[in-house]
Amino acid sequence: MTAELVRGQNHTLPQTRLEIRVSAGTPVVAGATLGDEQGTVHGVEWIAHPGSPQLPGLEVSKQAAAGHRLAVDLDALPASVHRVTVLLALPMGVGGPVRFGAVAAPFVAVTGLEGTEIATFTLTGLDSESAVAALELYRRQGAWKVRAVGQGYAGGLAAMLADQGVSGAQELARSVHEAVARGMARSVAPPPPRTPEGDRVRHAGTASGQQAPATSPAAPIGDPAPADTPLPDPAQPRPAGGAVPTAGPAPRPATSGPINYAHPRRQSAAPPPPPPTAPPAEPGRPAQPVAGDATGWSMEERLYNQVWGMFEDLARTTAAYRSAVDFAESRMEQELDRALSDPRNRIGGAGGRAREEARARRDQLTDRAREALDRDLAQLAAESAVVEPALPAAYAGWDNPVWHAYRVPMEIPMALRIGDLHLPESADLRIPLLVRLPLERGIWVDSGRTASEAAALTGPDQLCRLAMENAVAHAARLLAVYPEGEFSVHVIDPAGSATAALAPLVESGVLAAPPAAGAGGVASVLAHLTRRVDLVQMAIRAGASDALPPDLDTAEQLLIVNDFPHGFDDRAVTQLRYLADEGPSVGVHLLMVADREDASAYGPVLDPLWRSLLRITPVADDHLADPWVGHAWTYEPLRTPPGSQVLQNVLAQVAAARRSGRS
Repeated sequence: MTAELVRGQNHTLPQTRLEIRVSAGTPVVAGATLGDEQGTVHGVEWIAHPGSPQLPGLEVSKQAAAGHRLAVDLDALPASVHRVTVLLALPMGVGGPVRFGAVAAPFVAVTGLEGTEIATFTLTGLDSESAVAALELYRRQGAWKVRAVGQGYAGGLAAMLADQGVSGAQELARSVHEAVARGMARSVAPPPPRTPEGDRVRHAGTASGQQAPATSPAAPIGDPAPADTPLPDPAQPRPAGGAVPTAGPAPRPATSGPINYAHPRRQSAAPPPPPPTAPPAEPGRPAQPVAGDATGWSMEERLYNQVWGMFEDLARTTAAYRSAVDFAESRMEQELDRALSDPRNRIGGAGGRAREEARARRDQLTDRAREALDRDLAQLAAESAVVEPALPAAYAGWDNPVWHAYRVPMEIPMALRIGDLHLPESADLRIPLLVRLPLERGIWVDSGRTASEAAALTGPDQLCRLAMENAVAHAARLLAVYPEGEFSVHVIDPAGSATAALAPLVESGVLAAPPAAGAGGVASVLAHLTRRVDLVQMAIRAGASDALPPDLDTAEQLLIVNDFPHGFDDRAVTQLRYLADEGPSVGVHLLMVADREDASAYGPVLDPLWRSLLRITPVADDHLADPWVGHAWTYEPLRTPPGSQVLQNVLAQVAAARRSGRS
């Protein structure tokens, strides 16, 4: 039976391998400190936080999120540790809420590894605090207990760490928030939950063939809850595992005039479950996968939710495998330390037998974990095999036959595929990387060298060429999935170095104007788009969108910027930062093509710009993080098949539709 704790109450822990699950109405930073009998933390090496997520017996998330799972193995903690304090803090300097009183009360649950709740605690009564000590696991007379703390700190993370005796608390807190900001720059923003149970509802079974508790992914940092989406009520029962639905991004303002940047099918009501399209699985056998096996109002939405569910399933099953392997290694080391610390085992063959037995137990645990992972991977691979052919054009790769039947659509799709993701444990299983439409975040195609093997084998000139070709392919996809006249593309190429890569866009006639070159061209395009953002924002605030100038293009706008920051003066850089911050809310989006390392040499003035954009690469690179457990995923850009004319054919149809619309 679950113990629902109130502040100050404690409860005995029946086991030592635990998960601590955190649910909040906004992304929070989760960490933990190790303390002695007096609760004193004896240095930064006793603190687990996003910049240093692992300690012996303890692992926390690498980034801010609205949902966290902290892994704790109390037996693996050092003998000098008597307290584990779970900390929550609001990320600073990222545009989100700055006090817990402005968000829904966080909910914390201590569970066993199988998901059974042991104790729960809702952190109510917080106001100006931006950091809080949520729970404390403590050792008392050889047994472990959990206590609900709920101690908030208006001084934030620094004040909380200082209260625990940490020297240099201010510098450490600053480094934690900087690590979170870096994580935001590389993190894939998850979709908002779509039902009261979360957006992943399995009716036939999960990757492992068992019914899974519904979980809610984290909402992007800084997005307020929409007015028609209720925040979770702490007093209401929660699904298994303590997960609660979180508020998703706010819809863009809708007006009575011609401009409405809210997605036409983003309902706030719960969508219906998918129809039963597959017979139930036989007992003891995993369910047969079905395309569209998720909730949604349409098949497109069901496939979208299903892809994100596969993404989350793969992230979590891989995290479970890695955690099991780490635990097996840790236990083997402890057994060897205990065996070899006994002088009697150093004589004869006792020490050798102890090593063999410890390694055998390690191998047994690792093999069992691999069997479970392989079972889940097989189920996910089977699901991918039926989902991939069923994807609509916006979600499909360039090699999908759906592009051969392409026609200019009549409405905007929910999302766009910009690449594939995979993990080293499952290199053959690719998860489509879908981003929501209209774009809520710009994109930076990094043309510089990275630490990946593919980048090391590619010359600098070839990387620049591939980066620009990648940007052109993304622009072509965006043009292809929008209805005629609802999307425009502008290009800034200061030195004219991307002429060859831009040929498909230029020759097809789909650009709003020829690529801008030179200082005058750069200034003209940026002034035009900045003016558009200003006018639309003023019209929306005044509720007078019908008063916009008749020459203003109300279509979504994409600006491709090549070779940044070369050829850009301070004014141009300021305008680009303004477009990156304010443009997406009124339909102006950036697609930067440049070397991020080269751009970083221009100082911190550019940091807010590139941190606000999603970085992708023209070759395979493991730089993106998922929003659940923070794995480093290998990103693979989408490529057209060798010799294929699919890109040119699609652009030709887009151009023909525009000509017919103007005639």
